[in-house]
Amino acid sequence: MDLPILSFASGASAGSLAVADDVFAQPYREALVHQIVTAYFNAARAGTKAQKTRAEVSGGGAKPWKQKGMGRARAGTSRGPLWRTGGRAFAARPRSYEQKVNRKMYRGALCSILSELIRQDRLIVVDNLDVQEKKTKALIAALEKFALQDVLLISEEVSEALYLSARNLHWVGLADVEMIDPALLISFAKVVVSQSALTRLQEQLS
Repeated sequence: MDLPILSFASGASAGSLAVADDVFAQPYREALVHQIVTAYFNAARAGTKAQKTRAEVSGGGAKPWKQKGMGRARAGTSRGPLWRTGGRAFAARPRSYEQKVNRKMYRGALCSILSELIRQDRLIVVDNLDVQEKKTKALIAALEKFALQDVLLISEEVSEALYLSARNLHWVGLADVEMIDPALLISFAKVVVSQSALTRLQEQLS
């Protein structure tokens, strides 16, 4: 498979790049992608919520009132789940939400997403992502050539100039090859990747 390469500076054609079909021409596996993305977000959950049971809340050692003759329901403690200051019946405990993800499944999800991005014309390959000036205005001018408004920029290594130019744009995401994950790829309408980053990404997924 050959992917067209565009010039990031001018937006004109800059040749083509041959990529492997086993990475960029895979069928879209919705169930696998959903499982991997769900596992990714679950792993980010803190899981630190904690509540106290009736045995852990303070007080409640004495019987609130005598068993009979009070005209009220009998009660042995004021810290039961029915009381306002009582403990929880099924108290939450700190836990881990992590799910086991096989390396083969993770690689398959990435290949499936990248292949679908190509089929939907949402993946744009450019010769480089070099920004001459450390100015947001310069990056906006470069992105306007491609009519992009919600875009993820993937570079082999994020330069200081590119980082400083993109950090104030809420509609621009920035990542290097090592930061790529399935949830990040599906979070933007378009993905712009440099030629060197795509080659390195293919080496990792092959």
